[in-house]
Amino acid sequence: MRKEHKTLLIQILLFVLTFITTTLAGAEWAYSKVILVGNFEWNETYTWSDFVSGMEFSVPFMLFLTAHEFGHYFTAMYHKVRATLPYYIPFPTAIIPSIGSLGALIRIKERVRSNVQHFDIGLAGPLAGFVVAVIVLIYGFATLPPPEHIYTFHPEYEAFGPNYADTVYSPGYMQDKKLVDIKFGSNLLFNFLGNVVAEKERIPNARELMHYPLLLAGFIALFFTSMNLLPIGQLDGGHITYGLFGSRGHRIIATVFFMLLIFYAGLGIVSPYEKNISTLGWQIPLTIAFYYFCFLTLGFHQRDRLMFAVVIFAAQFVIAWLYPAIKGYHGWLVFGFIVSRLAGIQHPPSEIEVPLDTKRVVLGWIALIIFVVSFSLVPLEIMVPEISQ
Repeated sequence: MRKEHKTLLIQILLFVLTFITTTLAGAEWAYSKVILVGNFEWNETYTWSDFVSGMEFSVPFMLFLTAHEFGHYFTAMYHKVRATLPYYIPFPTAIIPSIGSLGALIRIKERVRSNVQHFDIGLAGPLAGFVVAVIVLIYGFATLPPPEHIYTFHPEYEAFGPNYADTVYSPGYMQDKKLVDIKFGSNLLFNFLGNVVAEKERIPNARELMHYPLLLAGFIALFFTSMNLLPIGQLDGGHITYGLFGSRGHRIIATVFFMLLIFYAGLGIVSPYEKNISTLGWQIPLTIAFYYFCFLTLGFHQRDRLMFAVVIFAAQFVIAWLYPAIKGYHGWLVFGFIVSRLAGIQHPPSEIEVPLDTKRVVLGWIALIIFVVSFSLVPLEIMVPEISQ
């Protein structure tokens, strides 16, 4: 069998597997239908109908991924840059709660030589995916069921009436019932579409978004879009920023943005009110060392990397001392570290540098606006109840 045929079979297999895992995840999130129970034993009550119910999430989400990646692919073909068809990345839901996928990607098989090619290829994916996400959200908000829909999944809420949220989301109630508190974030565009398209009383609480699979798929699509549009490295946003502002402009923007992201993400990670001094004794140097390694790809001298790591930690520590309630979203630390190591923070120079035309400049600024309205500072919060000793 030819190598091209083997690659195509692998890509088709990955697509099928990702469709299955995202469908399983959709059924689990929306309807609490799990295919494995206990010690990863088959759930004999799981039916084909349960699986199909998960397609309310998987179909729009896979449509988003496909639009995003084929936006990259067709633009690469337009510029005669050889690229592969998308590789979808399945992720099992039985191990840890997940959406069933880590996304998708195409592989560029030759060097992209000009800044215009980088810009166009980077821009096309987020724009195509964004259009799908907006359509999904508009339809999802326009077809929301009545507020009583939530009683289908939580019949116990009905006893508290329309204002059930005041009781069931209170810390005391959730701790007493030993409930895991899962709260999805939001962003400017999600809030705007909800206010404009939906009837206000039908908009679900952020803690119940998983029971509205179209809204969940649309929100995650916006989140994926914003992550790809981060103006750093060779992410799509990095290509766009490089095209708009050039090498020097990208270097400044990417460096400042990345350091601000790390600064925000690490807020409150070490508390000055920690009573155990020995705990602070390992938390402080470990945190500074983590920041130092995050900054390895910034191009700084070793001494400067250490200085910035110490200064950022010191500023976080002072803020935590003055305003202990302020917390960053620590998940961005993990993302920042991975991106810095895999994609880098700086953009490699293009062989051919030409100014962007007006049309591309306008589209580039539109992409940056899309990033702003789609970005969630806190995309997901999970709080586990304390277990009494």
